[in-house]
Amino acid sequence: MNISFEVTDKVNGLLTLTVGKDDYQEGVDKALKNYHKSANMPGFRKGKAPIGMIKRMFGTSAKLDVVDRLVAENVTKYIRENKIQILGEPIVSTQQQSVDPKEETLTFCFDIAVAPEFKAELTEADTIDYYDITVDDKMIDGGVDELCKRHGKVVDAPTCTIDSYDMVYGDFHELDAQGNTLEGGITAEHVAVMPYYIEDEEQKKLFDGATVGNIITMNPSKAYPSEKEISSMLHITAEQAAEVKGDFTYQITAITRFAKAELDQKLFDKVYGEGNVNDEKTFRERVAADLKTKYEAEADFRFLTDMRKYIEDKVGDLTFADDILKRMMIAGMKDKTAEEAQKVVDEEYDTSIKELKWHLIKEQLVSANGIKIEDDDITNAAKEYAKAVFSQYGMSNMSEEYIDNYAQQLTKDKKYIDRLIDRAIEKKLTEAVKGKVKLNKKVVTAEEFYK
Repeated sequence: MNISFEVTDKVNGLLTLTVGKDDYQEGVDKALKNYHKSANMPGFRKGKAPIGMIKRMFGTSAKLDVVDRLVAENVTKYIRENKIQILGEPIVSTQQQSVDPKEETLTFCFDIAVAPEFKAELTEADTIDYYDITVDDKMIDGGVDELCKRHGKVVDAPTCTIDSYDMVYGDFHELDAQGNTLEGGITAEHVAVMPYYIEDEEQKKLFDGATVGNIITMNPSKAYPSEKEISSMLHITAEQAAEVKGDFTYQITAITRFAKAELDQKLFDKVYGEGNVNDEKTFRERVAADLKTKYEAEADFRFLTDMRKYIEDKVGDLTFADDILKRMMIAGMKDKTAEEAQKVVDEEYDTSIKELKWHLIKEQLVSANGIKIEDDDITNAAKEYAKAVFSQYGMSNMSEEYIDNYAQQLTKDKKYIDRLIDRAIEKKLTEAVKGKVKLNKKVVTAEEFYK
């Protein structure tokens, strides 16, 4: 077996592999013997058909199977042993001639996209911005208020306030032109109305100061210009809603509003666990620490983004084997027609190359900084993800056992594992680079940071 490899312009490689009879014949003979043992041929007992017949019937397919396996194994072995920095997988070359399986010697050609040569390096001579986000009293106030809202509840209200989000419940009855209940008219019971969103100011004011038991005379078509809203509110069709022009009585049966949680021990226990926080001062300190942790994570993410741009600019433009990579993309879209696949390549190739460039740079940086990912790193990434998810729903005091169980589920899910590995790598890379380059620290408020 002969294998040769040449790189024509640093990134386009051609690997040629020639397989001779000595390479495959032993494998073919073994395969045919196995066919012979199990073959059920008409007129012969199982395994008793003439070997010549077996060769004529299965010789070519056995040969192709053995050769395919040999080619795949040896191409992979050659690339690995010669440390060829390949992008993607070898693809059948445009120079490949048709292969006649009857020939003793078979030649196969593969196009290989070779990774471009470059050096990505960050040292103390490099300066990258890092944002230090301050946590002031105003932000702590906002954090406390958000927790009070998150753990609040709906309560009965004695009167309706139209400049808040009070919810009013009541029964609608249609009136005739004289202001009497219309016999056979539209009725709708226990309908929720939020006066805050009524566009017509006169109709909105009818609810101001209203109490349970009050009967308001209002005009739905004036209160709500949308026939769809009227249809939904009165439980009627869109066609019926279009005909609604007159007044209705609305008898109020209930008024509720959302009340923020009190800043008390009950809230402290809900947010941080029973007995962990016992006064407002400590509560505010914990909120401040949580905000600082949150902003540090966001500052690190911004640093990673800025570092990526910095090192990409420093590395400069890279040359890729565009034709080979595009053919690889098309080959991978087996569920699309040739035209559909080509359209995807035309639209997404530049973005894919940008991500590929970052992937190659990141690989070098990870190697240069001796970063290795262990199982514990993936587990920790899963825990951080779990905590972030729970925090979004106001569950800041989830037990470690619950977080551990959720994290274990994530690490066993193929949909998440690559993402978790990437998170772990980027976290370690961020810390490594922060300790190596010069940080141009910028103290900013959260508002300035998000701008």
